Amino acid sequence: MNRAALFDVDGTLTDTNHLHVTCWWEALRQAGHTVPMHRVHRALGLPGDDLIAHLLGDDRDTGEDDTLSAAHDTLYGTYFDRLKSFDRAADLLRELDRSGWRVVLVTSASSRELEALTKAIDADDALTATASSDDVSEGKPAPDPVHHALDLAGAAAGQAVFVGDSVWDMKAAARAGVTAVGLLCGGIPRADLVEASARAVYQDPADLLVHIDGSPLAR
Repeated sequence: MNRAALFDVDGTLTDTNHLHVTCWWEALRQAGHTVPMHRVHRALGLPGDDLIAHLLGDDRDTGEDDTLSAAHDTLYGTYFDRLKSFDRAADLLRELDRSGWRVVLVTSASSRELEALTKAIDADDALTATASSDDVSEGKPAPDPVHHALDLAGAAAGQAVFVGDSVWDMKAAARAGVTAVGLLCGGIPRADLVEASARAVYQDPADLLVHIDGSPLAR
């Protein structure tokens, strides 16, 4: 049976969370909304519409959602040629591929953003597939993105591990019956990741690679 190593991207493999925080904060500011950056940070990992609802509430003017998302996308797009992966992120993906894992990227980013992110990671040769927010009707913390990734990998939930940096990643993995591994490089505290179902927590991709044999992603 295939083994699947599923990875979130922003804040997990790429050092982009704080760029998203800045871009969402500015998009909201331009529209007249004052939202503290720490609240924006904690909402990262949700799809755009859900992130806006989480920050502004269900009683907001939903007719503004598309404008807010477009403003974020425009601002974030200015960074596309400068996006950086975390140290040894590509090495981690290649090691898992060599060890027989099917590696799938699972992100709330759009397909356009995902293209820029995979270029920054520079490990296409290790990837079995990629899945963006455009591929599912409901994003994390719903299990739909994880189920879709499992289908792409041809793997069962019991043979998969999902690595992410947000509580939404951990909750999506748990709801899909997949082992969750948390990384701290996205800025979310260890206790929050564990409470959201992380089986193990590591500092960043390099730390996970060093400790791979004692992790849920053991060779």
